[in-house]
Amino acid sequence: MLIDAHSHLDRYENTVQSALGEITQHTIFTISNSMDLPSYKRNLKIGEMCELVLPTFGVHPWNAPEYVEHLEDLSTVIEQSPIIGEIGLDYHFVEDTSQYPAQQKVFEFFLSAAKEQGKIINVHTKGAEKKVLHLLNRYDIQRSIIHWYSGPLDVFHELVARGVYFTIGIEVLRAEHIKTIARELPANQLLTETDNPGGLEWLTGTPGMPAVIKDVIEALAKLRKTTTEDIMQTVQTNFLRLIQNDPWLSTPYARLDSEINKLK
Repeated sequence: MLIDAHSHLDRYENTVQSALGEITQHTIFTISNSMDLPSYKRNLKIGEMCELVLPTFGVHPWNAPEYVEHLEDLSTVIEQSPIIGEIGLDYHFVEDTSQYPAQQKVFEFFLSAAKEQGKIINVHTKGAEKKVLHLLNRYDIQRSIIHWYSGPLDVFHELVARGVYFTIGIEVLRAEHIKTIARELPANQLLTETDNPGGLEWLTGTPGMPAVIKDVIEALAKLRKTTTEDIMQTVQTNFLRLIQNDPWLSTPYARLDSEINKLK
């Protein structure tokens, strides 16, 4: 089984059935992150179509200003989500610094909920890597996935020491900095992602489809001087360790058990 620990299936429009067909054909266990309430509602519907898809709820930093004054209204939805994501900070693509306080307030609200509920979080860090590290430490978050890390290596090593997991995605095919991170990342903290469909589209102009995860695995195997089978097994083992004995990933998500058990 392949693992796509960070995607956005809700962003497929007329091609969602084709995407789910690839997920099923290649057996890709897929975490479909949300960026707001409408995307979560769509992800839930998509999750009902395929037992390999796990929908999760979060408010992306780009959407934080829309929700910052109504955070308590999100509590019930957060409680229902087995993993929290996508959440975080973005001080790179968001150039309007007046939005940063809203980003931090929303991020901290989700961190507090994750700490209280003992949930895994899926985190965006672009341009705010040091601040994210500080907040993970402040809230003593025990299980986190850092999505598409491209920040400074000193902060990367601090995050590694903290024990977080990192998703390596399609930028590993072309960016030297990402290749360096992919080489230096300890094997037991490695996960894979696509950030589909937008990740590949951002790099090449063509929307990504789920099977691109196989390209990521092949690139990782070359960089780490091993086999694709070894990378697949490593990622499966890491994912199982991450979700081990997680009560949020049983009922009402028992329909996923058979697929997760195939990893064991």
